[in-house]
Amino acid sequence: MSGPGDWRKGDAGRPDPKRMIASLPLAVFLLAPDLTIASVNPAAEQVVGQGARRLQGKGVEEIFIFDEPLIFNRLQEPDAQLFARDTPVRILGAPARRLDVMTAPVTHCPGWRMLVLHEPVGVEALSGDGSGAGAGEGVALRAPEVLAHEIKNPLAGIRGAAQLLDRKLGEADRALTGLITTEVDRIAKLIDQMQSLSRRSTEPALECNLHEAVRHAQAIVAAGHPGTFAIEEEFDPSLPPVLANPDALVQVLLNLMTNAREACAGQPAPRIAVRTRFASGIQLHAGPGGKPLRLPIEVRVSDNGPGIDPALRDHIFEPFVTAKKSGQGLGLALVQKLVREMNGRVTHDRDQAKGWTHFRLHLPVAGSVKP
Repeated sequence: MSGPGDWRKGDAGRPDPKRMIASLPLAVFLLAPDLTIASVNPAAEQVVGQGARRLQGKGVEEIFIFDEPLIFNRLQEPDAQLFARDTPVRILGAPARRLDVMTAPVTHCPGWRMLVLHEPVGVEALSGDGSGAGAGEGVALRAPEVLAHEIKNPLAGIRGAAQLLDRKLGEADRALTGLITTEVDRIAKLIDQMQSLSRRSTEPALECNLHEAVRHAQAIVAAGHPGTFAIEEEFDPSLPPVLANPDALVQVLLNLMTNAREACAGQPAPRIAVRTRFASGIQLHAGPGGKPLRLPIEVRVSDNGPGIDPALRDHIFEPFVTAKKSGQGLGLALVQKLVREMNGRVTHDRDQAKGWTHFRLHLPVAGSVKP
């Protein structure tokens, strides 16, 4: 393999791929099959603070410590790809920096892979005169928000056009317009999920009736899948109101119920059960102000599906981790984010003996958290 210095060479005219990689603002590390660094580009030298010659031959673990162990586990899999957004990385023992981390195999070079690091940055709104004056005084837009805006506007036009066509087509052709509408809605929903994951602000928590939120989520699941199996209920009617964001709570329950329905859909006798109860002794050790916060209200969503792959169980709340062939791995990441914003906790466990997978949501009682 060529050394790092080769990336700076190229014909005087048309740039070759090595020069293009050298020009990238992303830090690119070429890793040999034994996970030692074979080559780096100039951006990688800047990120680490060492020259290419000093980095060559060093192992990844000598340079980087990833707070998320899944990243190094994926690096050890020659054909695995990974994108971890805004994750803590410690470089040469320095304090952790939040970086986007990407890994990918090198085509036609078995065992070789690329490690790419990028520091997330915001996209700043341009000033009215286009001169760049007043930088920092305008509204800062994050990249996901800009991307969502640019995609969702044409999506709305596509959906509207499909609805107009639907009125002029015969019954046999309406399935196609229905497919267009469904796919547009699915893409828009995915964009909304990604926006929610990148949102820094939180919605206010209010006094909520937990059972009303559960029933609302159940109604949405039933409307989307009419005629399928019913959701079993085991409610404690004596539970007091919980402290939560009403819309976020419904979204969390909807995601958990939808996942449960998909997980057990292939079972001979599929079952989903929702249970609410007091769970004394549960508390969050990092509540508002650093004080312990009791979380005595539990809602459990269970299914009798085959369960989560043991290799993924410790990572299912991370973005882009999924066992579904067509999944994006954002649903449970969003669930965890929303629950944390409500000062709650979400966990999961598997009862292998009885064949049930449980997701447990623990919430504080209304009035237990002071603003």
